[in-house]
Amino acid sequence: MSRMLSIAPKLERMPTEQDLGRLQFTTILYCLHCTNPDNGLVRDKTAPDAPASIAAIGMALATLPVVVERGVLIRKFAAKLARKKLAFLLACPEGPEPDASGYKGFFYHFLDIETGRRVWQCELSTIDSAFLFAGALTVATYFDGDSADEVEIRRLANTLYERADWNWACDHGLTLTHGWRPESGFIPYRWRGYDEGLLLYILGLGSPTHPLPPEAYAAYTESYEWRNIYGRELLYSGPLFTHQLSHMWIDFRGIRDEFMRHHDSDYFQNSRHATYVQREYAIRNPLNFAGYGEHCWGFTASDGPGWITRNGDGGEREFFDYIARGAPFGPDDGTVSPWVVVASLPFAPEIVIPTVWNFARMPLGMTRLYGFKPSFNRTFTVEDSDPGWWVSPYHFGIDQGPVVLMIENYRTGLLWNIMRRCQPIVAGLRRAGFTGGWL
Repeated sequence: MSRMLSIAPKLERMPTEQDLGRLQFTTILYCLHCTNPDNGLVRDKTAPDAPASIAAIGMALATLPVVVERGVLIRKFAAKLARKKLAFLLACPEGPEPDASGYKGFFYHFLDIETGRRVWQCELSTIDSAFLFAGALTVATYFDGDSADEVEIRRLANTLYERADWNWACDHGLTLTHGWRPESGFIPYRWRGYDEGLLLYILGLGSPTHPLPPEAYAAYTESYEWRNIYGRELLYSGPLFTHQLSHMWIDFRGIRDEFMRHHDSDYFQNSRHATYVQREYAIRNPLNFAGYGEHCWGFTASDGPGWITRNGDGGEREFFDYIARGAPFGPDDGTVSPWVVVASLPFAPEIVIPTVWNFARMPLGMTRLYGFKPSFNRTFTVEDSDPGWWVSPYHFGIDQGPVVLMIENYRTGLLWNIMRRCQPIVAGLRRAGFTGGWL
């Protein structure tokens, strides 16, 4: 199958529903091919020596309802996969030891793909643990049957989520810290101001065992920045992924917290504005990067050409490795990410689909195994390469998940409908002050 997919032709017309389905299928294969069959851990990226990413595991869990509903796997086998992942994670060693898998219910960002233990002296990550918990709650809500596997999925997932000590992660403050290291203690940064931390707080507020107080959410939102950018009023955050990741699970259409009620908007509409801001930035192209335009945009956390400075037609250019790029205030080095455009499909399909078509006509692999390469840079020339410019050599698990889940939310709203029935999510939204709409 991989050979068949790897030689598929370029897409020579505007993408249809069938094309989006094919992209979704080829992308979701990452979650199957890059998973250790012994324990269910998912590689961070396609490099053969890459460790497991706790966020990628959470997103892979969340794709299981998609593979069932799309007929890729039968429900019985998908349930067995979910159970294996959750059982292994719950059995992983917890404690303050530097080689444990987690502590206080949270997990380290990267784990050895065989043993499940911490690697690279990485941080105990609150946000990456949140993506794992969201994935666990997805399968706990979806697999609601009476079979032994489905009953056990619910027990394992709820135990995994409920043991997280959210108040400990605040380190005596109101807001959540980014994480902790056994060598040095808490990371001196907190989740404040609009970003992907929205999901983090909703999960913390909804916990039945260690819930955050409502004041924590108020402290998170008090540094929000409401701006007028290119004539659009919106809650600002530069990288596009920050406007998407919470939306993989939560349908924010028509539900509002106090901040959004004050501005007569909601987070879904805000993400639509943010998507248009990214396109407008590319059209204006103030730094004159190659390729930018109406159908070439998408600035986010992504792989890049590397930490290097080059001289070219536009003068001296500084390029970056993996960082959070953003628009319109940067950082920007000419790197564009197709996956983040696809993940805005539910918000603005009228500008996303033509952009996907443009990317499909580039040598970026839309119709090949694992779908689009995650990022490219047409300003950073590479001699003797097929396109003549830099393309990421890898696929990343945390880029694959949003493509699969947001295509499905665009097509059927599957994840949104599942999570409307998830009690911790509903409780967290209500404790954060959300009202209206389906809530």
